[in-house]
Amino acid sequence: MTVPSLPKLLAITQGDPAGIGPETIAKAFRDAPDDLRGCFVVGDLATLRRAAQCVQRPGEPSLPVALLTEPAQALSVPPRCLPVWQLPGVPGPQPFGQISAEAGRAAADCVVWAARSALRGDIAGLVTAPLHKEALHAAGVDYPGHTELLQAEAAAHTGVALADMPVRMMLASDELRTVLVSIHVSLRQALDAVTFDNVLQTLRITHAALLRSLGRAPHIAVAGLNPHAGEGGLFGREEIEYIAPAIAAARAQGLQVSGPLAPDTVFMRARHAPGHPGEFDVVVAMYHDQGLIPVKYLGVDKGVNVTLGLPLVRTSPDHGTAFDIAGQGVADASSLIEAVRMAQKLA
Repeated sequence: MTVPSLPKLLAITQGDPAGIGPETIAKAFRDAPDDLRGCFVVGDLATLRRAAQCVQRPGEPSLPVALLTEPAQALSVPPRCLPVWQLPGVPGPQPFGQISAEAGRAAADCVVWAARSALRGDIAGLVTAPLHKEALHAAGVDYPGHTELLQAEAAAHTGVALADMPVRMMLASDELRTVLVSIHVSLRQALDAVTFDNVLQTLRITHAALLRSLGRAPHIAVAGLNPHAGEGGLFGREEIEYIAPAIAAARAQGLQVSGPLAPDTVFMRARHAPGHPGEFDVVVAMYHDQGLIPVKYLGVDKGVNVTLGLPLVRTSPDHGTAFDIAGQGVADASSLIEAVRMAQKLA
């Protein structure tokens, strides 16, 4: 007789309590109970109970919210019940749509707890609901976002210097994957980040991550930085001096890489549409918006943010805190559900 395997234990951080994170979490537990087996929320019980009330449908009972005495109890919680691990000292409910240090601290503390649990092996991975970068800064957290905070935690846990633990952001949907050479920096700094070493490192990280998840070597496309990928140096020399040499070095190491390709068409060529498989498994983009705009245009509800290069599994929905609609119960939970599914596969 085949014994069904237990789901892996995944932590979902509540995100900024003034944003839509908690209510998308409540919707996910309400609407996709099979996908969220083995998941629990790290955060504040009162905040998640408020979220459950926000998404209550007229004429239906509210979503039960269970207080866990240990995270492993999430494996035995009944379907359509929201299990919460109350983090000691985390601030309670915050006013919707307002930037505050308390909200930033609540979001950061949940991420730190989940990251350390994953690094110890207590949980299989974490899914992070959106935080607000200004609130994070107001709380005195010296990192611009999830990725950098997780990188610092992983470096501290492993004893590796921060510079020796490079990470990259991948945004993935069923139609397109993109990996970024630089993440949360100004456009001026992003241009300076297009170097031989950074591009080659991105290609190596991308290859290793997708080799594990696809079970084969990925075909990587590389977008140029300049219009028409520089047009032979007429519109900039970064492709000639940095990007093409990095691609050549990656090929010499056995990676399957094409480019540099014109950035205004490479994403269309890589897109996997019904009846039309894309030419590439992933596109390496030179900066944040170059890579994220195409994926988000295809559907924010389908995109998942995956952090590559860390010794832990971390995914996130492809949207922000949406302060303008927070507390109204109208936020879409699709991207969060996709992030959970992706984390389960990676774990």
